[in-house]
Amino acid sequence: MAQTEPLTALPHPRGAPADVDDVLARMRALRGQWPETDGVAVFNRIYLTVTETVDRAIDRGLFPDRRAASVLDVRFAERYLAAVDAVAAGRRPPASWRPLFQYRRHPGVRPLQFALAGINAHIGHDLALAVVDACRALGCEPSDLEREFDRVGDVLAALEERIREDLMPGPDLLEIADPLTHLVGSWSLERARDAAWSGARLLWGVRELPPLADEFRERLDAGVGMVGRFLLTPWR
Repeated sequence: MAQTEPLTALPHPRGAPADVDDVLARMRALRGQWPETDGVAVFNRIYLTVTETVDRAIDRGLFPDRRAASVLDVRFAERYLAAVDAVAAGRRPPASWRPLFQYRRHPGVRPLQFALAGINAHIGHDLALAVVDACRALGCEPSDLEREFDRVGDVLAALEERIREDLMPGPDLLEIADPLTHLVGSWSLERARDAAWSGARLLWGVRELPPLADEFRERLDAGVGMVGRFLLTPWR
């Protein structure tokens, strides 16, 4: 069975992060609080690397609109940090995040599974909502953020292969890992990105129809959570 443990309260400020530096500070604080084998810690390390990479790219002027990229990055990260804060406060996180928090200490789940489950929750659910949040903050349409969205996606894609190489079991475990190889190969970051963009456009289109928007968000959350449970199938 999945091992569920409460998340230790953390000494970082609650509420939405103010900027990318605040996001980085909070994720570094989390890194210092959790053991390396914790499933949420595995994802946090990867996400911290991604955010540091995006931050450097913004500073170097590699995004078409620096302010838009920063706002999107922060709105995206605050969805993950809000899930962490919810668990720390004894509340239920979104359904998309629940499998990772529930299985975070399961001895039969491998680090690569934790990483992909976190990425699945964050891109599959959070990214679409973050685009809408950013559009509201910036007073723009999703189409105005498409270049920034694609650039962030390029950073994620560049890191995905390294993540799989670093966390995949070595040659001595290939026979045991055969089902794992099949499982993780069935999940695609590119398809998740495409679905997130479609979801953002749909949510923006129905933003003045709250019942419909709420229903879509709820079903998106539940569907991504179901995929996360499959990704976290224990292998022993």
